[in-house]
Amino acid sequence: MTDQLSGPATGGDVKLTGIGKTYGAFTAVHPLDLTVPQGSFFALLGASGCGKTTTLRMIAGLEEPTSGTVLIGGHDVTDLPPYRRPVNTVFQSYALFPHLDIFENIAFGLRRRGKKDVRKQVEDMLELVELGQYARRKPHQLSGGQQQRVAVARALINHPQVLLLDEPLGALDLKLRRQMQLELKRIQTEVGITFVHVTHDQEEAMTMADTIAVMNGGRVEQLGAPADLYENPGTTFVANFLGQSNLIPAQVTGAEGGDLLLTASGVRLAVPKARCSTDAKKVYLGIRPEKITVTRAGEAVAEGRNRLAGTVVDSSFIGVSTQYVVRSEAGQEIAVFEQNMDRDIRLAPGDPVVLHWNPAHSFCLDAAQAIDAGTGEEAA
Repeated sequence: MTDQLSGPATGGDVKLTGIGKTYGAFTAVHPLDLTVPQGSFFALLGASGCGKTTTLRMIAGLEEPTSGTVLIGGHDVTDLPPYRRPVNTVFQSYALFPHLDIFENIAFGLRRRGKKDVRKQVEDMLELVELGQYARRKPHQLSGGQQQRVAVARALINHPQVLLLDEPLGALDLKLRRQMQLELKRIQTEVGITFVHVTHDQEEAMTMADTIAVMNGGRVEQLGAPADLYENPGTTFVANFLGQSNLIPAQVTGAEGGDLLLTASGVRLAVPKARCSTDAKKVYLGIRPEKITVTRAGEAVAEGRNRLAGTVVDSSFIGVSTQYVVRSEAGQEIAVFEQNMDRDIRLAPGDPVVLHWNPAHSFCLDAAQAIDAGTGEEAA
């Protein structure tokens, strides 16, 4: 097989066809079809219990599917044991051998296969993960992020066609986790093989992945590039789970040019038809908090913008932005994130304001869905 460091491995596409998993009466993964292209960084994103880890374990061969097939590089591996599949898995625990130094941890897979001369390959891997100077240290002498890189190097040295990552950054603190997100993306770009990454962290998935499959209740809720999912969520679950959204109940009253005209508690609003995923008359008009501008009541607002009057009920300074909660004339609380730049004194609770935004930044969803799906509060 091609050396990972001299060029991409071939045949690293993963194709799941009708793959599903049940445990007695409980369905962990409903039969689904999913294709992960060769050389991509693919994320399975969702909350605990959504089926993402079970899906990953079926690719790895650690879980036997109840239905469907797993193809890797065009070869059916559904009935193959894990050690005969062209994959390696990195877990949250790293599972490094404490009694072996870093060099020998990375060399372990090669030595187990009877390889004698491993120095060059191990040194290449140490260079890839930028740990060459730590080769003779033991795992306990490294930071969590360094241990994580050792686990990745140990998996990559076996030349898998696909690297599977099961919440690999979950044990790290926030700052280190963000550094490691960039590190993992760099490593994936350099080696050019397929990464399939399971995470519950939306920011992590959006930072690292080319494509994200948002999972919910054992199904893929929506699949796409991070920016597409964020800007054009297809369901209330995706709108709420991937970032934060304001969803305003509204009624479609007509159309004008390329826009749908809506009313929300008597307030007229608009949204481009192309940004509406439903033909329903009862909808939610969605707008992300950072897309909204907040101005004091009475100040001029440009023509053609959606606008809602309201009253500030809460103001929180969080460094990069000030976050407001405004009770709008449409009858609900609207979140607004305003970047901290040169501006007037912050608005205070009780201040009358006008919220306004470009209609093209809105999106429109079917109101037959639960408005709080994906917030973690829907069952509260």
